[in-house]
Amino acid sequence: MHFEILVEDQSGKIALDILVPKIISENDTFKVISYKGIGRIPVKMGNSIDASKRILLNNLPKLLTGYGKSWKSYDSVVFVVCDLDDKCLENFRNELISLLNNCNPRPETRFCIAIEEGEAWFLGDILAIKRAYPKAKDGELNSYVNDSICGTWEKLANAVYKGGSQKLSSLGWKVVGTEKSAWAENITPHMDLENNASPSFNYFLGKIRELI
Repeated sequence: MHFEILVEDQSGKIALDILVPKIISENDTFKVISYKGIGRIPVKMGNSIDASKRILLNNLPKLLTGYGKSWKSYDSVVFVVCDLDDKCLENFRNELISLLNNCNPRPETRFCIAIEEGEAWFLGDILAIKRAYPKAKDGELNSYVNDSICGTWEKLANAVYKGGSQKLSSLGWKVVGTEKSAWAENITPHMDLENNASPSFNYFLGKIRELI
């Protein structure tokens, strides 16, 4: 089985490049492709999108249609991994499924949505965070409710970044992105696949395992 995994940013790619080899078998292959933001699903499938901007959802109709046409004889599956942010989970999932159903031919596809953000998967494994950042603030980590809508990356920043999320945000989104990538690089190697408290992480893990 080949897994083509589309993610909305570089930190997601870093995390999954480390995690996926621990999940799949030696006979499986994978490729993680990162984009420069999540964007939004186009109103119409045929809308002209500037692919050079590399925004995930904006380009998703074209991407899934392309996979559907090119993978007719291949044992392959597309995983779309993105953040829920402040959207309604049911509505968002229905929009994604409707988009997929409009593809002809339709590629084998799974949608895995981190709730509220990808950092929820790190916060589902507090021990991994503490191994990567021994001075992380226990009060911040222990007050987190798994997969809650609470400002997830800010919660992690308040635990591990000097000055917290307020200081980090003041430095601009480019610095925030760099720091998120550092979290992915430092925390992911310590994550225990069998002991993660994030329901959305376990959904992702289960979807891969049921295919292999």
